[in-house]
Amino acid sequence: MPTHSVLQPGAFEPEVIAAMTEAFEAACQRLDDAGQSEVVRERIAQRIITAAKLGERDPDRLRAAGLAGLESRNG
Repeated sequence: MPTHSVLQPGAFEPEVIAAMTEAFEAACQRLDDAGQSEVVRERIAQRIITAAKLGERDPDRLRAAGLAGLESRNG
């Protein structure tokens, strides 16, 4: 996940970054990564980052936050 451009260094612990990365990759796979625009990927990343800033640490819930409202448009 391209967190370097949106986060300050040290904003999240390495374990949280790992969970966010797992969630991002799973979300992109779920929406069929090949057909996604960069805008969609950025929206997913922003939603995951927002959820993590609010304290979410579970990769499945972070993925769900990233996908919120997107699956119905692509399914």
